[in-house]
Amino acid sequence: MNPTLLQRSPKNPVLTAESWPYRVNTVFNPGATLLPDGSTLLLCRVEDHRGLSHLCAARSADGIDGWTIDPEPTFAPDPLGHPEELWGVEDPRITFVPDLGRYVIVYTAFGKAGPGVAIATTEDFVSFDRIGLVMQSDDKDAALFPCRFGGEFALIHRPSNERGADIWISFSPDLQNWGGHAVLLPARLGAWWDSNKVGLSTPPILTDEGWLVLYHGVRRHASGSLYRVGLALFDAKNPAVCLRRGTGWVFGPSARYEIEGDVPYVVFPCGVTLRPDGDTLYIYYGASDTSVCLAVASVRELLAHLRDEGSELTGVAGMHFEQAILDTAP
Repeated sequence: MNPTLLQRSPKNPVLTAESWPYRVNTVFNPGATLLPDGSTLLLCRVEDHRGLSHLCAARSADGIDGWTIDPEPTFAPDPLGHPEELWGVEDPRITFVPDLGRYVIVYTAFGKAGPGVAIATTEDFVSFDRIGLVMQSDDKDAALFPCRFGGEFALIHRPSNERGADIWISFSPDLQNWGGHAVLLPARLGAWWDSNKVGLSTPPILTDEGWLVLYHGVRRHASGSLYRVGLALFDAKNPAVCLRRGTGWVFGPSARYEIEGDVPYVVFPCGVTLRPDGDTLYIYYGASDTSVCLAVASVRELLAHLRDEGSELTGVAGMHFEQAILDTAP
């Protein structure tokens, strides 16, 4: 792990249950976006004392402190209109789509069938239009690209089964009907840090070299699971093509608030904003499923890390990673 790539904010945790204007258990895994006035909005997953989650907005002028939190849930489950939300809504990722003029929120709807990918849109984070469930369970960790490819929207998501979980990509003309499903980033096997189970972290970030993707890998061990963050790069015009994939993780739990909490040893980014300098990233993550934290990174440094330490994988997107490992393992 390169300890300099993602720098923890000295203000961490930036939001906790104690910050909330109403009684909650934990706050974590926030989606993030910059509003037209330059302020930051986090749409946080908030777990109540039943164990069910809703989403609540927190706003800050600088994205670091001085947060103003909505006095009640901003986006609550609608189990009557959307029974797939019976047991809550979780882990939002926010993408502003210019040609829609709206923010698209991709979130996990948790119902009797399990977690599934759902979509809602908004202009103001006050009123929302639900598209509803777009991927069947068991599927989660999803985000939309901000532009179309060949006239179609593209969605990253993570279905899973008893064998494990890979990251997939799917395409749609209208955000409702999805097809062209393909594996985008397979989990590695064996003893790797991202073996057997991977999932998207923040929405993809467009850079001069392609789409930069932060993803989480899960290492299962005798006492539980360890969540860490890695990097991959995809072609700017064809996001189904992987250009490079990092070999090691770049961010893992080590601070006290990341190793102690409701689910220990978890760092789980869902939100990212690009600051006005065009290089600085504010990466918002859940720590131990208990609090919201901030890490700061440089796009240039992340891309340089991928060039120096990543594996060239052009053309392997959509196929299993085992042969690529044999070809590129140190």
